[in-house]
Amino acid sequence: MKYLIAGLGNPGEKYEFTRHNAGFLVLDRMSEKYNLEWDLKRHALQTKMKYRGKQLVLIKPTTFMNLSGKAVRYWMSQEKIPLKNVLIVVDDIHIPFQHIRIKGKGGDAGHNGLKDIQQQLGTSNYSRLRVGIGSEFNEGRQVDYVLGEWTKKEEQTLSNICDASVEAIESFTHRGLSPTMNEFNRKVIE
Repeated sequence: MKYLIAGLGNPGEKYEFTRHNAGFLVLDRMSEKYNLEWDLKRHALQTKMKYRGKQLVLIKPTTFMNLSGKAVRYWMSQEKIPLKNVLIVVDDIHIPFQHIRIKGKGGDAGHNGLKDIQQQLGTSNYSRLRVGIGSEFNEGRQVDYVLGEWTKKEEQTLSNICDASVEAIESFTHRGLSPTMNEFNRKVIE
């Protein structure tokens, strides 16, 4: 059984440590944990691993956030992965920092990466792991906030948030959506 895990973000040093790249950070942590090497492939940096008998295809789209759906659709097709085995890892300003949420479907909540995935796939019925980045910005400053770097205070907890997110990905592929939601959606990550 195969799974596609897509961490959303923007390629390049300029964006590397920004809040909008939370999806990339989580998959980077997963690749560190399992000693994985990323390869530049079509539309994405990609790596593969086995977890409890399942094949996981991890991608970090190189298409920039607003065209993430192109990479997701391509790799679903290339690897013949059904929609129910797709998990998108994405930042979310509607969730407080130190929280993650798993959902089986939903709208794009104004997130351009999710908007493009929905357009490319023709559905919003795909699972997503939403990493809370909070909304500590003044009106009209959202872009600066999401494209801004993590604060020193946030950095102290970020490692634990990435670890919990990796555990949630493992749980999703091994135990399924509902048990993963039950375990992780109520947690505050210290």
